[in-house]
Amino acid sequence: MTRIALTGASGFIGKNVRFRLDELKIPVVVIGHDLRGTTLEQALTGADVVVHLAGVNRPKEEEEFAAGNAGMTQAMAGALRSLGKAAPVIYASSTQAGNDTPYGLSKRAAEDILVDYGRRSGAPIHALRLPNVFGKWSRPNYNSVVATFCHNIARDLPIAISDPSAPLELIYVDDVVEIIVALIAQPARRSDDMLRPTYSTTVGALAEQIKAFRDSRRSLLVGPVGTGLARALHATYLSFLDATHFAYDLPKHTDPRGTFVEMLRTPQSGQVSFFTANPGITRGGHYHHSKTEKFLVVSGQALFRFRNIVTGEYAEIQVRAEDTKVVETVPGWSHDVTNTGGDTLICMLWANELFDPERPDTFSAKVP
Repeated sequence: MTRIALTGASGFIGKNVRFRLDELKIPVVVIGHDLRGTTLEQALTGADVVVHLAGVNRPKEEEEFAAGNAGMTQAMAGALRSLGKAAPVIYASSTQAGNDTPYGLSKRAAEDILVDYGRRSGAPIHALRLPNVFGKWSRPNYNSVVATFCHNIARDLPIAISDPSAPLELIYVDDVVEIIVALIAQPARRSDDMLRPTYSTTVGALAEQIKAFRDSRRSLLVGPVGTGLARALHATYLSFLDATHFAYDLPKHTDPRGTFVEMLRTPQSGQVSFFTANPGITRGGHYHHSKTEKFLVVSGQALFRFRNIVTGEYAEIQVRAEDTKVVETVPGWSHDVTNTGGDTLICMLWANELFDPERPDTFSAKVP
């Protein structure tokens, strides 16, 4: 089995990599910042692949860039040479290695050290020039602007934006982890084109998206968070919530018939809610021209009745919770639902569009 030597295991990317390798049952030897000389050689002795994530990006003194990035990399390459190993190295570099800032120069120097080691030993070297990495376990005011915005907005703290139109190139930590895992499995493959997907946005758009996540608890409006950048940002924002804010209350509307609670609203895919009905109570008694709904009884039993408003055709469906059956309303048919059991009826409801009080598309019509 492949054995990994991992530096930077306590850092943002390192934590994510470590848990993924544990999930895959890939053995890992963690190499700390303080390992040098023979101790470093001992840690590297059984390594098949080195994942080098340790580095310095926000030091107190500028000189720490060279020591923390190029210096440690030099020590590691020297230890590998002393052992006579040709272990592949996967290095978390930065897009800033292309500029002449102290940080960029130190990352480029580390790349050069590894390239030289690879040329001499024949070992594959993968210097991943990462853009801004974001995701769970990142540190605000340290790892990325995403972490800072998520932390502050989740706590209703102010954020500072000097130029809302400033461009941002982002990559999600889960995608970085999967790239590293793929290179561990196939170290000889080329990694030049593996840094994807990356996401282009602006500082202002990033802030507005994260604010929308926060505000969704009040508006109940949830955007398309199932794919792409929005999915990754949504997961990252939630990871910054304090445990005391994992739950939130919903507005509840109660009358003698029972209770109605709306759970979430979406811009293009309707809304989700639930209602209760006391024994013997009938709810509904209306029809729609275009709106459609799906009902799911989750507790109790109900009778759904339908009447075609043109032909008078009648239909009914009796449903119990254990049936796990969806009942769908059809445009042009009036419908109602009656609790036919002895306990409170609880029914989930999805409507394909948001309720618009100006155009409700709901017209009273009893089901005789």
